[in-house]
Amino acid sequence: MAETVRTVLLAGGEGRRMGRLGHGRLKPLVPFGGSCRLVDFSLSNAAASGLGEVLLLSQFEEKQLMDDLHRTWWRRGFRVHFGPYDKAYRDGDTRELRRPAGPPERGTADALIRKAPYVFGPDISEVLVLHADHVYRFDYRPLIEQHRRTRAALTVAYQQIERRFVHLFGMVEFDATGQLTTFAEKPAEPTSDLVFAAFCVFDAGVLHRYLENLDGTGWQHDISRDVIPAMLAGGERILGYEVPGHWEDIGTLERYHLAHLAMVQRNPALPLERLPRTVRPTVARSLVTEAPGVQDSVVPADLVNDGLIELSVAFPGARIGAGAVVRRSVLLPGASVPAGIEIDSAIVLEDGFVQQLDYASGGASV
Repeated sequence: MAETVRTVLLAGGEGRRMGRLGHGRLKPLVPFGGSCRLVDFSLSNAAASGLGEVLLLSQFEEKQLMDDLHRTWWRRGFRVHFGPYDKAYRDGDTRELRRPAGPPERGTADALIRKAPYVFGPDISEVLVLHADHVYRFDYRPLIEQHRRTRAALTVAYQQIERRFVHLFGMVEFDATGQLTTFAEKPAEPTSDLVFAAFCVFDAGVLHRYLENLDGTGWQHDISRDVIPAMLAGGERILGYEVPGHWEDIGTLERYHLAHLAMVQRNPALPLERLPRTVRPTVARSLVTEAPGVQDSVVPADLVNDGLIELSVAFPGARIGAGAVVRRSVLLPGASVPAGIEIDSAIVLEDGFVQQLDYASGGASV
């Protein structure tokens, strides 16, 4: 399978909707769950699915991201391919990386067509498309096997969610045979509670043909807004694959915060032990139900806690001063809460900045 499936990771996000949490930080590298970064989920899934290589498609601050992934994800049996920069990393000389000539990519589909020499090839039969800001654990092999067995042009992963959140995603509908009938990106009035889980498998030849046909037109350079609707209109065989278990798109600061609150509930949908371990991996961490100064929180073994932490997630290196109270919050790696301070529903950054969530006003204050 690994020889004919080309796995690509779309990781171009700047994290503009994440407030101060995203300032000076690539969205794929936003810390998550006291254990890892957002990008680590898709990469860990790919490695566990026996896919030995993932092609990185990024643009914003590429070298920062590539340096990090080279350090954390080049290992025996698995690596991230850096496209035009890959040889420089293999040779160990990345001092002067020059971006290839040509206009910058303007969307997810643009990234595929501009990097076509690295995506497509005579031995590539399918293209598995992943994103770098989704929280889930998933084995891609059954998805790929179904795609091949049914001879689909495209198989989209989908999940059922609360209808009030559907407007944030690509809504999908299927007929009785499982064929995709509707694909609406961020619909104002959803008619379904099924959403595109933003990973999918394309027949490589079909995908390449649609990208070439769309390139140069008045398109939006996007897989969800252009490629999938064009394939649907073209009568292609598009099927669905339901994603079991936990899946979360971390698109906003509110969803980031709510995802962490879900981690500290009794019997969480995504247990701590299922998260990748890339942030200070040698430091043990656990979900503590009740202990001196700790109540229903994910805490690292090196937490310095002279106060109280409740319903919160703390990363390694975090410190809570004497008499301080932390509730329903996230403490990033090395974050420090001064003595006597009370924090509720906030993200405490590495530099101590408190990014407050203000649900009463419908958003986050930064």
